[in-house]
Amino acid sequence: MHSLWVKKNELAKAQWHDSDLPALAEGQVLLAVEKYALTANNITYAVVGDGFGYWNFFPTGDDDWGIVPVWGFANVVASENPDIAVGERVYGYLPMASHLLVTPTNVQDGGFIDGAAHRQGLAMIYNQYNRLGQSEGPLEAERAIFQPLFTTSFLIEDFMRSNDWFGAEALVMTSASSKTSLGLAMVAKSLSPSIKRIGLTSAGNTAFVEQSGLYDEVLTYDNLSAADAAQPTVSVDFAGNGQLLGAIHAHWGENLKFSSLVGATHVSERGGADDLQGPKPQLFFAPTAAESLIKEIGAPAFRARVDEQFAAFVAGASAYLKVEDLNGREALQSAYLAMLANEVAPSRGLMCHMT
Repeated sequence: MHSLWVKKNELAKAQWHDSDLPALAEGQVLLAVEKYALTANNITYAVVGDGFGYWNFFPTGDDDWGIVPVWGFANVVASENPDIAVGERVYGYLPMASHLLVTPTNVQDGGFIDGAAHRQGLAMIYNQYNRLGQSEGPLEAERAIFQPLFTTSFLIEDFMRSNDWFGAEALVMTSASSKTSLGLAMVAKSLSPSIKRIGLTSAGNTAFVEQSGLYDEVLTYDNLSAADAAQPTVSVDFAGNGQLLGAIHAHWGENLKFSSLVGATHVSERGGADDLQGPKPQLFFAPTAAESLIKEIGAPAFRARVDEQFAAFVAGASAYLKVEDLNGREALQSAYLAMLANEVAPSRGLMCHMT
């Protein structure tokens, strides 16, 4: 088997590593990774990997090197589990690798949980795998590209709405071209239509963001001052740019009712957010929010609510997103490095094929 190892303290250092296929113990299943989506979300996993335990899902055995998690599809190629047959397909949290050994528990018709010892204590949302039967379904690329991010979008909107938007009348989002920001704009438009949606983006991405039709107002980062500072506003920062966050806090001041931090799409600019005006930024961690909402309304209702909004989002996304299929080690490694360097246009949806 082969996997793409990344140096934890030097993320631009990546190399393929070959190893023997693992032997299966009783109850275990070997998955062959078929394809996965590559997005800025995966870069966030790497950037905050130590603090949030993302390196722990697919350990390399070398403390200096890790495997970046991705979302995608895999095939069961060997099984010592009587409830799961060779030939089944699954969707879930995978390594940038050709294979993954899992220990299915809580096996049901719709899915299972990986009960591997090293994954105990890690966020449950990442340990669940959907069983898909043996044939490919519709919109699989869109599902892998958007769904993990979209669930975060859904949860942010639910959190804000549950808190009556903290008294705000507007929502400002950084990295407005990112998939999570687009998803949040769409869910807010659907479920909280009275909240004005303001997207902040770079000059080069302005046309793309406007084309999405999901924002009431689109501003470039250097034109933030054009936003109405008197309107009570909440901010959701996807960029991880401390200087930009400081500018947002300075512009709205006490009219900024809540400041949420989600992810980091601009890796090199995370500093410079000291002594902020207004509210203290709060980190939004989607797995915790998901577990809380699932406890409140139950897993079936949670999935149904997310799926309803997701179906509407995907239906509109095809107008501004082009899915690209990538094959081969060199192409997959280059795609990772390009995403790390923030060089992938938001109109491109990357699907990486391992087989």
